[in-house]
Amino acid sequence: MKFMAFLFAILVLPVAVYADSQCGPYRLGTSPANDGWARINGVKPESQKVIFLKQKDDYDNIKMVWTMATTQPGLWIGMEYIKRDGKAILNTQQVRASMDAPKIFGTYDCVKIKN
Repeated sequence: MKFMAFLFAILVLPVAVYADSQCGPYRLGTSPANDGWARINGVKPESQKVIFLKQKDDYDNIKMVWTMATTQPGLWIGMEYIKRDGKAILNTQQVRASMDAPKIFGTYDCVKIKN
């Protein structure tokens, strides 16, 4: 877990110094507490996973996966941030407690925004 926190800090600190990212309605950033977790719209996700797509420490080719709780009971948002060759997108899916509920997906281009 400490390695993941260290890895995430290395990943986000260069971006956090200059800008957060805006992906549709989601603002991706870091915590003022510097705890190694992303913040999505200011909220810490329930889970976080970081995967390098080409080679270790290649931050231009990375995938980050989060699960976020919502204010609605039984509804979570699964998020997949993918950055390839410096261009980033965010894929989302509403994850419901009922298997019969319709699946709702979203894809957003991400842009850096100044703090």
